[in-house]
Amino acid sequence: MQYIDRIYGQFEITEPVLLELINCPAMQRLKGIDQVGYVEPFLAGTGHSRFEHSMGVFLLLRRFGATLEEQIAGLIHDVSHSVFSHCIDFLFETKQTAEKSYQDNIFSVFVKNTDIPDILQKHGLDIEYILDDKNFPLKETALPDICADRLDYSLRDGIIYGAITLVEAQNFLDNLVIEENRWIFKDLDIAKRYFDYYFLLNNKYFTSFSLTVMFLTVSEYLKYAWSKKYITRDDLYTTDAEVLKKISTHLSEDKKLNLLFDRMNNKIKFKNDLDNYDFYRDVKSRMIDPLCWHKGKLGRVTDFIPELKELVKNGLKPKEYFIKFER
Repeated sequence: MQYIDRIYGQFEITEPVLLELINCPAMQRLKGIDQVGYVEPFLAGTGHSRFEHSMGVFLLLRRFGATLEEQIAGLIHDVSHSVFSHCIDFLFETKQTAEKSYQDNIFSVFVKNTDIPDILQKHGLDIEYILDDKNFPLKETALPDICADRLDYSLRDGIIYGAITLVEAQNFLDNLVIEENRWIFKDLDIAKRYFDYYFLLNNKYFTSFSLTVMFLTVSEYLKYAWSKKYITRDDLYTTDAEVLKKISTHLSEDKKLNLLFDRMNNKIKFKNDLDNYDFYRDVKSRMIDPLCWHKGKLGRVTDFIPELKELVKNGLKPKEYFIKFER
């Protein structure tokens, strides 16, 4: 199988277990799940799928020589995402500032109810080992460390948003090494550049007011549709397009549904108003403080540039918004 990725280029994938996993229904469904949620009305032209990101994490790990097991863990790490990705966190009222999202909380149970365990068993691989993140620190680590998941979505999203060029992304990747299962920049200047870049992404996109409104409005639309029995829980694990189509059959008869539809399609103005608001939302904020080498010493960026420590501390605090709609 030949696969071409917008960041990592062309790869030939020949391992039978990988080919079966990539082509299984649980993975293929992710082609119909937007990486961000329902981004087109708010950031036109930036839509991309959970499948693309999942393949990206897998290919990044492959490029840096991770074990087959870790590559598999990276490949399947997002199969438990519902339609519209992290919008589901608002739907189920999962606290956004928590370390884990809704899809993380259901991940193991979800995977065990797919065909993935049978595929792994067929090839002599242990599903329990694959599902345990502690075995794969290159794939997943806690903030403020960097990991394959964090690296891929930051570079991929940034390229798509126009916040970074492919050449700049490659410069970051070329400066990374793996030592003792840790991602480390070889140069402080490059590490600081990535630090600044991630800070920009977090503030301009990941925790932006407009994308917070997107998360909120999509979840309100889904929540209302569910309360009216227009959709079921099973529908949440189909694709974005299927759910939108199913709910749309009720738009002509339901005024409130129409209002929620217009909000999530960015047809109704909104503002951040502390004194007069319809909804309050706090949003998880992300900051990284990567390891790097500098003058023969290994440390975090903030070890070598101490004045950044306060920026990291404040950057990890949730953002708060008070959302007021025009109607």
